[in-house]
Parts: sequence; C-alpha cells; structure tokens
Amino acid sequence: LSPPPHAVLPSAGAADTGAQVVAWFREHRDGVRWSVWAITVQTPFLALMSALLRRLLPAPHRDVFFIGAIAIVVATAVQAWMWGGLALHADRLEPATARTVLDVGVFWGPVLTGATTTMMAPVTLLALRRQAGLPWWLGVLGAVAFVEQAVETITIFGSTGFTEPGGPMNLKLGAGLVVSWMLAFAVWGGIHGRAHSPVG
Repeated sequence: LSPPPHAVLPSAGAADTGAQVVAWFREHRDGVRWSVWAITVQTPFLALMSALLRRLLPAPHRDVFFIGAIAIVVATAVQAWMWGGLALHADRLEPATARTVLDVGVFWGPVLTGATTTMMAPVTLLALRRQAGLPWWLGVLGAVAFVEQAVETITIFGSTGFTEPGGPMNLKLGAGLVVSWMLAFAVWGGIHGRAHSPVG
C-alpha cells in the first residue's frame, strides 16, 4: 500500500483555510503528481499480492479478504484523482473550490477503515483460531490493527488535530498498523505459501 500524496509531504489538512490549501498545492504540485504516479504503478503489484494471499484462505474468508483489498485499491484511486486534479492547475485554483475538493479527499482515511477491517477480519479470525495454517502472531497483530481501525472511525466526526479526517490518526497510526499487518501477511505468505495447496 502506498500512502496517499499528502502522507509523504507536509500536509494540507482539514483545518486549513482555502487560501492555505491553494498555497500548499502550488508549493507541492510536483510532489503530489509524483505520489499519484507511484500509487498508479504500484496498483498491479498490490492486486497480485492480494490475489496470491487470497489463495491461502478458505471460502468464504478468502472472498471477504479480497473484497476488502479491492475496496482499498478503488478508494485509493479515487482519492488520488482528487489530489492529482488539485495539483494539475494549482496556479489557477480558487480557494473555495480547493477547500471543497480537499474536504472530499481527506475522507479517504476515515472511510478506508471499512475496507481495511473487511480485509483484515477474516484473516485475523482464522489466525486467532489457528485455522488454515495461519500463525497465531498474525492474528494478534491483526487484532491490534483491527481495534485501532474500528476506533479510527471517529475521525469521520473529527475536525482538527489528531482525530481530524485525513489527519495523523488516519495517516500515521492507522496506516502504519495496517501496512505492517499487510507486509507481515505477505512475507509469511511468501515464505509458507508454497507449502500450502491452493484452496481453489
């Protein structure tokens, strides 16, 4: 998972004025567009990883996991459109327009928690039950990330600071835990996948 554009740059946030948003996009337009490019080219690799990991799971768990992974790809693409669009003609942005479009874009983080919990829940449940050959430690890590993501839904109602939509709770704490879980599952799957017969 690549972070959204504003996760790798000093961020324009939910509490900024329209004028501040315009100034930020004018200063960081090239960085935003490179970040959108990075998100675009990594999509096939995320899709491949998700498809391979799906094969290690029984039904219906594999389908729920895969639906969550697909939702992450789709939501990230939509969010990248907004950030890329704001950066495209940053020199001509109107403050009210910039603020409105960014208001939609920053909800990528809060809404994505639905996709991440959908993806993690079936794997975590199987691992905690020691089923499908999944390691217990992956379930523990998944449970921690799942609980954090569930709590993180409060950012839907935030407006400033740590719990604002698209703020540090979404892009630092939550993203860090989810990416750590995904990498752990991918590494384990890569090491142990050959020892498992494909489920179907």
